[in-house]
Amino acid sequence: MTRDDSDDEVKAAKARRTAAVRACGRVLTGAPGPTLGGLVEQLARDAADAGVDLEGRPDTYGDGVVEELETRVAGLLGTAGAAFFPTGTMAQQVSLRIWAARTGSDTVALHPMAHPEVHERGALSVLGGLRTVHPVKAPRQPTAGDVRDVAEPFGTLMLELPLRDAGFLLPSWEELREVVAAARERDAVVHFDGARLWECTPHFGRALSEIADLADSVYVSFYKSLNGISGAALAGPADFVVEAKAWRHRYGGMLYRQFPTVLAALAGLNRELPRLPSYVAHAKTVARALREGLAEAGVPLARVHPQEPHTHQFQLWLAVAAKDLDAAALEQAEQTGTSLFGAASFWEPGLPGLSMTEITVAGPALEWTEADIRAAAADFAGRLAL
Repeated sequence: MTRDDSDDEVKAAKARRTAAVRACGRVLTGAPGPTLGGLVEQLARDAADAGVDLEGRPDTYGDGVVEELETRVAGLLGTAGAAFFPTGTMAQQVSLRIWAARTGSDTVALHPMAHPEVHERGALSVLGGLRTVHPVKAPRQPTAGDVRDVAEPFGTLMLELPLRDAGFLLPSWEELREVVAAARERDAVVHFDGARLWECTPHFGRALSEIADLADSVYVSFYKSLNGISGAALAGPADFVVEAKAWRHRYGGMLYRQFPTVLAALAGLNRELPRLPSYVAHAKTVARALREGLAEAGVPLARVHPQEPHTHQFQLWLAVAAKDLDAAALEQAEQTGTSLFGAASFWEPGLPGLSMTEITVAGPALEWTEADIRAAAADFAGRLAL
């Protein structure tokens, strides 16, 4: 088998799984994204839901509706201003290099599982000339003690809230305040990677503005939880935002027209943001039903992490080969019209045969009762050669 043959098989398998899930009447999690035509139709609905004057002229180089979105985000986060960015990677690069220049330190303290370390191809050092230190290596949020014990000076502490690759983990509110205070003791500024900050309010029991007030700058995403097309915002003090927009231009982020992305973001703030607390609440039911239902059906090791989700996302771990789990998921979708895991795949992050997938509880999952989930879990387990 050639590499091209393998690639073709992977694409064919993905297409088959997507087609099967699209044909399902019920999907708990991992529903495929819309088709191109579906996106065009969705954008028309987003335009109606965005709450802006559609008779006005389109944006040009960041004015108009882009400025409306920036004002909306600054209001939600309680900051003096916000800057729209085409990507979160660009937004965070800009934020961290600004703070490096202002603090006089090119060292950023962050978790080794944080997004810039794992998913950005070393952009912090390659593009920004920055270096990183790790307050903690264990798959958990850093503590105040971890921050105090970093063996060398650093200018910025970056906290990813929640820490996605460790299981969408959050500290408690008091722990977060203590970590920020520990950074201040070391004369460091604090930046929040808040790509998923929108859904953190139930866990912390605080408004977005109170959470953001702990940090010097905050990044938020418009597509991870709000179902936008893409895009991000960087929020903070007025002079910080002015400088961020200058760096945005230098990084190539001053796009001529951005209204499709911005309209989708505004619609997401209007439509999805109010629903996120219900997703977070239901995630606890979904996690318990999956864990107990799969375990009772005889699936080895069936675990969710964290055991009680901190947000509307969590990890599901099973001691079964990923290929067997994916095959069972496809069979269930094709034969029953019901899918537990949608188009999401399992993978084996460490030990062979110990598989994991990420579960996201959103609108479609609200229609599933605990009994529904347990029944589907039993049916899924019955398709595995245990």
